[in-house]
Amino acid sequence: MPNQTTIETQLKEASQLTNATWAALVEREAGKWRIISHFHLAKKAQPALVKFLSKAEVDSWLCGALSGGQSRSVSLSNLSTLDAARLFAFPLAGASRVVLAGADQLTNESQRLWRLVVSGMQTEATPADMSALSSVAASLLISDLNSESPYDLPRALDRALTSFVRLVSVQGGWLAIRRGDSLEVRAQWNAPSCADLVLSVDAHTLFRRMSNNLTPMVVHRGDELWSQIPHKGLKSNTRLWTCVPLVIGQRLIGALVLWRTSEFKGDEWNRMIDFATQVAPAIETIITFDEMSGHLLRLGMLNDFAITVSSGRNLDQIARRMFALLARAFGTELIVLYLLSSDNRLLNEYRTIDGNTLAPGASAVVTSTVRSAEEHKIAPLLMNGQKVRLGELQADVNLPLYDRALSGLYVPLRFRGQTIGMLCVESLRSNAFNLYDESLMTVIASHLASLADYTRLREEAEGRARNLGLIHEVVQQVIGLTDQREVAVITSDLLARYFAYELAAVFIADEKGNLTIGGFGGTSQNVVKRAMKSFDYPVIGGITGYVFGTGESTMVNDVLLDKRYRSIKGWQAGSEMCVAIREGEKIIGIIDVESSSRNAFTHNDFIALESLAGILASVITSADQYQRLQVTISQLRSTQMELRARMEAQRSAENRLIQAAKLAAVGEMAAGIAHELNNPLTSVTGFAELVLEEMPEGSESRKDLETVMREARRARDVVRRLLDFARQSESTRSRASLNEVVEDVVALSRHLIHTSGIELKIDLEMNLPWVLIDANQMKQVLINLVHNALQAMPDGGEMEIKTSNASRNNRDWVIVSVQDTGVGIPQLEQARIFEPFYTTKGNQGGTGLGLSVTYGIITDHGGQIEVVSQPGAGAKFTVWLPL
Repeated sequence: MPNQTTIETQLKEASQLTNATWAALVEREAGKWRIISHFHLAKKAQPALVKFLSKAEVDSWLCGALSGGQSRSVSLSNLSTLDAARLFAFPLAGASRVVLAGADQLTNESQRLWRLVVSGMQTEATPADMSALSSVAASLLISDLNSESPYDLPRALDRALTSFVRLVSVQGGWLAIRRGDSLEVRAQWNAPSCADLVLSVDAHTLFRRMSNNLTPMVVHRGDELWSQIPHKGLKSNTRLWTCVPLVIGQRLIGALVLWRTSEFKGDEWNRMIDFATQVAPAIETIITFDEMSGHLLRLGMLNDFAITVSSGRNLDQIARRMFALLARAFGTELIVLYLLSSDNRLLNEYRTIDGNTLAPGASAVVTSTVRSAEEHKIAPLLMNGQKVRLGELQADVNLPLYDRALSGLYVPLRFRGQTIGMLCVESLRSNAFNLYDESLMTVIASHLASLADYTRLREEAEGRARNLGLIHEVVQQVIGLTDQREVAVITSDLLARYFAYELAAVFIADEKGNLTIGGFGGTSQNVVKRAMKSFDYPVIGGITGYVFGTGESTMVNDVLLDKRYRSIKGWQAGSEMCVAIREGEKIIGIIDVESSSRNAFTHNDFIALESLAGILASVITSADQYQRLQVTISQLRSTQMELRARMEAQRSAENRLIQAAKLAAVGEMAAGIAHELNNPLTSVTGFAELVLEEMPEGSESRKDLETVMREARRARDVVRRLLDFARQSESTRSRASLNEVVEDVVALSRHLIHTSGIELKIDLEMNLPWVLIDANQMKQVLINLVHNALQAMPDGGEMEIKTSNASRNNRDWVIVSVQDTGVGIPQLEQARIFEPFYTTKGNQGGTGLGLSVTYGIITDHGGQIEVVSQPGAGAKFTVWLPL
């Protein structure tokens, strides 16, 4: 073989002569291609070329070129970094080397030139030379295996297989080592489909015969045994298949399988057999080292398990640490841990997310979900309780647990004779697990079972204690509530808040026994509230209706599989818990909790809900008794108020009767007095007028006589009022507008009001109903009230006259009020102001008859008059006239 400088010169000259963009000499070693020498291949293009050559289809393509000894080309249109349209391969005979040329195109003459260059890189050897070369190669290989890679079994076997391929020209082949009763393929040449292939010695006639005889076997196409050989990797033109045993003493340690298109020549066959004999001890040493390192690795893993995994504080932490250890030991992230709940109804599943490979030193990313144990695909293995190792997953097994997994190891976790879970490891490779792996998993599962059971029981106890603590907080906030609806609303809200439920509902039966008293909590409560408005009561059907009707609390892990479930518009539950609230044998309500996910609730959650229901029953019962007591108290208070109102009405009627009796008595007396006084007063005023007419203007007695005249007239007015008060005159009533009566009185009194310094405000309601009244008498009433108001404001003030209508005591009324800002009426005098001859005007000359006459007119109309006044704050007189 030429030296490095000569090779680079040859690549350069050939590239320039053929217009190739670049050229490189590559070699396949340990299953990988590496660049030995190159010309004009950019630095950034070199990794791209190696990556391209590492592809399985490209590797197979190049191995085919080596086996056939023929040049080939392939398109590089999808690989712009190599700056060439096509890749041309020119193999070196008798070596695992290929010259690669990158060019847009090479003519036949250019390709012939490259083949000449390649032939110059190799020297034709004689059979004697090849035999010597075989011995030297064996010595070098043994030296390399013992010094460079005694612990790297895959690399060592790949180097050994490469050496075999260099000795004899073949289409493909593989090298396997014996593990128990199987041959495990650890290296392949131009046969990627055979990678990680595991073949049972006893199941294959050829391998069983070879194991017994320890002699090589050759099978030709057309032989009877041709159908029994493993056909993976073979080409359509393959004519010969051979298997050479690797033997130490009388013990089979491995096998070399090669296939080609023609018979082996005598010297080729002898070289291969001699080479196998010389290499076998070195391979056994490598296998021994590998088994020892695997054993030490397993011991180290068990030590790590004892140190790290056993110190986990909870199941999640234990699962993460366990998965990290298993990933390092088995080289896969396809790991699942299943743990049954204490009642065996639920299966807690821990698994790595999508089986992603972890970076060195990283913690496993583990998800935890709860599923139904009966319906899970792992249920048959749990029931069986036996460990299973599958080399290639069969169609009749409901596995794998991960997509694309091709083999798996499934070991049950048993504690005190009971299966409490299962530890599962899967691989993307076929036959990835052996007996040693199974033994290791069994030991790990045994330790993990006791640790998981203890941790699970501790977590369940802690969870129950935590739930009871939260329930205590809920109860503390509702224990003093006396309204059942408030109890339902607050309890459901607290349940959703403390336990992070998506939907929590508390329903309480009303007096008729229907679940109409309810409260909702959680993120989905608004959707359910709107949907519940369309429900008819009493609620029949559904899980809630079933629990309320039977009193049997229930937990459903998948509502779609439960025929009792009743869907609600806008909300789709995945799992549901419903617990009855009991008072003795009577069902007084329910607590319902729902989640959009299946298997969202644990047995602890169910126990906590039942505990809350028991306490809530006492709260609801107390609230119901309190409500009944409040109704009784309310009825008593209402009766008391009604009795007081009747007594007040009776007292008011008695007062009105007394007032009427007083008025009647005064009327009779006034009539007699008026007649007795009227005639003398007429004579006095008549003669006084005559005297005044004859008396000169400047007479000294004229003023005295005018005083007599004025006082006599005043006395006559008093007498007239007495007669008006006492006279039982005919009342002429008709429907009239009270607003018009007010306007007439204001017109008559406006001048007097203005001269008294009074500011008048009038507020008349539009569309005031007409009322049946004697308009003249109503004018008299208003004039009396206006005059009283004027006299109460000697220094001026404000007066407001207002009309309106209202309902009182189931009757409709028309109202007129006169309000002033005068001196007001003391509280003690307000009860007597309507009595005849009682006046609050003192020495201002009041007769005490104005309000008496007003009272008589109003009562005669079936109405009422009220006064509201405070000393110094004015007074307000309100007249109520029935419609």
